[in-house]
Amino acid sequence: MRITSRMEFDAGHRIPNHKSTCKNLHGHRYAIEVSLSGEIIQQEDQSDFGMVLDFKDAKELIRSTIVDPWDHAFIVYKKDTEVLNFLNQIKDHKTVILDRVPTAENMALIAFQMLDAAFMDKFDGKIKPSLVRLYETPNNWADASSST
Repeated sequence: MRITSRMEFDAGHRIPNHKSTCKNLHGHRYAIEVSLSGEIIQQEDQSDFGMVLDFKDAKELIRSTIVDPWDHAFIVYKKDTEVLNFLNQIKDHKTVILDRVPTAENMALIAFQMLDAAFMDKFDGKIKPSLVRLYETPNNWADASSST
């Protein structure tokens, strides 16, 4: 069975060396949809009877792993020294440094990997992400899964 939770967050980024306006500092209202796979709980005495996982519990783990760290942060590529130097001058600035350029594709892949580890740690492989969809805009998104 697969269930999906959707959450939103705001963040800034830029794509250095991009041929168009994405090379400029800008922000998005991102949305992340996380589809989780697992068995429906059949034990009648369990709180989650009839569910794969309580949506509240899923959202708490997604929030603490991705949404809270990335919300209202500037997400920057580790080799974008021009922007990193600028951000380092701002006291207590919330900056997230990635090993990859912060495109929707890379951010979806990184989010999938982080969530895969978090769900493995908490649920020992019984519940795991099957798909992470990251919307950069309402009409543009990237999907990451175990096969990507």
